[in-house]
Amino acid sequence: MLADYLPIYRIRVRTARLELRLPDTDDLAALADQAAAGVHGPDFQPFKNAWTEADPLARGRTAILWNLNLIAAVTPDRWCLPFVAVHDGRVIGKQDLAGKRYAVTREATTSSWLGQAHHGKGLGTEMRAAVLALLFDGLGADYALSDCLDGNGPSEAVSRKLGYRPDGIDHQVYNGERVTSLRWRLTRDDWEAHRTHEAAVDGLDDDARAMLGLA
Repeated sequence: MLADYLPIYRIRVRTARLELRLPDTDDLAALADQAAAGVHGPDFQPFKNAWTEADPLARGRTAILWNLNLIAAVTPDRWCLPFVAVHDGRVIGKQDLAGKRYAVTREATTSSWLGQAHHGKGLGTEMRAAVLALLFDGLGADYALSDCLDGNGPSEAVSRKLGYRPDGIDHQVYNGERVTSLRWRLTRDDWEAHRTHEAAVDGLDDDARAMLGLA
């Protein structure tokens, strides 16, 4: 089995409505379908690399190849876990968790997207709450990090609801113009004070932890 060689594939995080897991090939195809169908409206571009401005086929292909690359690049010193979010048996989006020298820093960054058809149902908050349970409860983090482009109201609202505090700004270039990216930081104490969803973490055994630098 794949998990015999890549034990991070054993990890599952479950909430009342969602399961987070690393994608197999069928999950990647389902994620590509969500990307092809659309991730956001035309009035705001939430992604720094603007990958969603491609045609539907290219968006789906990007969703597959990018996430395969993330899984292939996992090392104990630098990793990104591209979980798919599954609701009622259907992949609806993805929730990433990325760490660099995590055993020392004890902080990791979250990022996500959700198929547009699933917006407005609280699932984005639930996805992030689930991966934060993995990070703080399962991996013993001190901090969680996130960021969003200025003007991305839904992402900012999720961060504030879950207890993140502003952590400065960065500048990006989009279509030849400067745009502002807002950084967010969540402490363990603030996470505990703002828990919104119960989550169960399974499969985070010693082998999986070792792949993430926690031997």
